[in-house]
Amino acid sequence: MINWPRVRQLRDEVGPDEFDEVVRIFLDEVGEVIDRLQADTERRELEQNLHFLKGSALSLGFETFSKLCQDGERRAAAGQGAEVDLDAVLAAFDESRKMFLAELAQNL
Repeated sequence: MINWPRVRQLRDEVGPDEFDEVVRIFLDEVGEVIDRLQADTERRELEQNLHFLKGSALSLGFETFSKLCQDGERRAAAGQGAEVDLDAVLAAFDESRKMFLAELAQNL
């Protein structure tokens, strides 16, 4: 679910002092886009929102969440946005976030 080597790589790239800020910004920005996803009941911006979430998730090692976003993005691009299981995408984010925060200290 979490690619811990990627998380450590990111921490090494930005430095330990900036890492906490990167995590905070990530969680804030992803939260905002998730709010937009939930408000976009006609799924007009589904592809763009999932694309953003996919990239953000990859940067912080949220692999399962990123894969679901990628699959949803592809479906939306193919005109199958109604078939995207947003509940699964959102559940994957919640689960990933909980695991990330609970296991962060022991994996760095």
